[in-house]
Amino acid sequence: MCGIVGYIGHREAYPIVIKGLKRLEYRGYDSAGVMIYDGEDVKLCKTKGKVVDLEAKAAKEITTNGNIGIGHTRWATHGVPNDVNSHPHVSNSGELVIIHNGIIENYAPLKEELIKRGYVFQSDTDTEVLVNLIEEIQKKENIKLGKAVQIALNQVVGAYAIAVFDKKNPDEIVAARLGSPLAIGIGEGEYFIASDASPFIEYTSNAVYLEDGEMANVRLHKAMKVRKIKDDSLVDPYIQELQMNLEQIEKGGYDHFMLKEIYEQPNVIKDTYRGRLHANEGIIQMAGVEDNLEKFLNADRIIIVACGTSWHAGLVAEYIFEEFARISVEVEYASEFRYRNPIINSKDVVIAISQSGETADTMAAIKLAKENGAFVFGVCNVVGSSISRETHAGAYTHAGPEIGVASTKAFTTQITVLTMIALRLAKAKGTLSHSDFHRYLQELELIPEKVKEALETNERAKEIAATFKDAPNCLYLGRGYNFPVALEGALKLKEISYIHAEGYPAAEMKHGPIALIDDQMPVIIIAPKQGHYDKIVSNIQEIKSRSGRIIAVVTKGDMQVRELADYVIEIPETSDALSPLITTIPLQLLSYHIAVMRGCNVDQPRNLAKSVTVE
Repeated sequence: MCGIVGYIGHREAYPIVIKGLKRLEYRGYDSAGVMIYDGEDVKLCKTKGKVVDLEAKAAKEITTNGNIGIGHTRWATHGVPNDVNSHPHVSNSGELVIIHNGIIENYAPLKEELIKRGYVFQSDTDTEVLVNLIEEIQKKENIKLGKAVQIALNQVVGAYAIAVFDKKNPDEIVAARLGSPLAIGIGEGEYFIASDASPFIEYTSNAVYLEDGEMANVRLHKAMKVRKIKDDSLVDPYIQELQMNLEQIEKGGYDHFMLKEIYEQPNVIKDTYRGRLHANEGIIQMAGVEDNLEKFLNADRIIIVACGTSWHAGLVAEYIFEEFARISVEVEYASEFRYRNPIINSKDVVIAISQSGETADTMAAIKLAKENGAFVFGVCNVVGSSISRETHAGAYTHAGPEIGVASTKAFTTQITVLTMIALRLAKAKGTLSHSDFHRYLQELELIPEKVKEALETNERAKEIAATFKDAPNCLYLGRGYNFPVALEGALKLKEISYIHAEGYPAAEMKHGPIALIDDQMPVIIIAPKQGHYDKIVSNIQEIKSRSGRIIAVVTKGDMQVRELADYVIEIPETSDALSPLITTIPLQLLSYHIAVMRGCNVDQPRNLAKSVTVE
């Protein structure tokens, strides 16, 4: 949530900041703002709405020349989305300017004390409290900005990524993080600050990702200094070479990032198992698993913690781990896990799944698991993210940047990684026969081609979307491995089209949801030939007898369901355990086309954010 961009150097700052904010739009936001220092004074512009609205307003209201600038996209927490609550925020003197991602939990008592000292507040935000706290400390102690920021941050409780500018000392920006990501790009005589590396990828390939509890002084013509916020000790920062390229974060001719990412799935699934899966040799080799194989094999149980789409991938993994490796698995919402005093012990393996690697609830669940002695394994997409650093070991999904807020390729690549882990454990434990193990390796290797074939259902999905785009409600049903796919399909429709949708195990339909079925209710049923086919046919007959409108996802060549369903989408055949990688594709396409036809903002759905870094 929220996007931070900053620049200090020899270039014009405004174009860099604005372009950077557009690159961060995927994070979700409701207002935007920018500050440019023109060599003499601070030029500030902010507005409710999108970055394009900010550009239009800035063109009318401020001069945009200057080599220092900071910008922000805000997802409202304290205070409604409006111009006043938008960032940047300025201190009472007008000398300090701040942008902030996160929440200051103890802002109320701090604000009360500052009001007693004569401070006046224009906004409802916790951020304005923070910038005035820094100013009060700076004036009271007669110290420089960096030291004042450090003292202030030791007084606040919460999560933050911040960038602060002081026009009395206009050759530096102070940045800090705790719980929210912050990257610093290092160029020739210039620095870039951003929530991730996408805003500065074309300018430099060198970046430092601040660790939790670190702050950095970036100064013109001087080396960057990184210190610990707690004790002011110097840190030797690790400069990382970025792997991202500009092409990955552009639309590449597609109308939306979401559609591009749906169509990238054959390649990214292949990238996810590349170098790890060797079907002909009968080998799965994942360093994070191999180095900790005994931890997995001796585990009493595996606990999977995740949120949203990642939680659905975890549900698929529960079926796969229990069937292949015969290890007991529990799948938990990270947000519930952290608050319900769970029983965790040293023989538990906790697998934390997150696309961004920054999800606040999942991070908190990781810390809780570690405190209780569990071995924690991370599955995430973003190299250098918090989860990759906080877990004992892990595996990247190699999906490439996922810009669309509604996850698509994250889901399939997470399932791919988790399937490989389950297969490796099954081989080590001997819970799969030699022939079954090899068969699954060969089938997994064929999945990218089958996903490519499933993408050919796009036109069929578009036709069905035109029929059901105005439906107010929708049911998704699946059994076994495809019950989580039903949940994920319903989530996708809700997220981007704002149609109310629910996913259920098909057998549960008669325990309540069947009351909803009439001739206006679209029911999407995942009915591949493998698995509980006869049972799902019975469920379809029950819906048909109540005049429900049935959209069925079936194995190519299916005739039995075709006779019962109103609409059929055919997909290639694969094993039951791997079918979620295929069955989810037409559901993604259907949601996408319905949302487009309804005029929704597909890549930036209302009220949602890509990286949820606050509770």
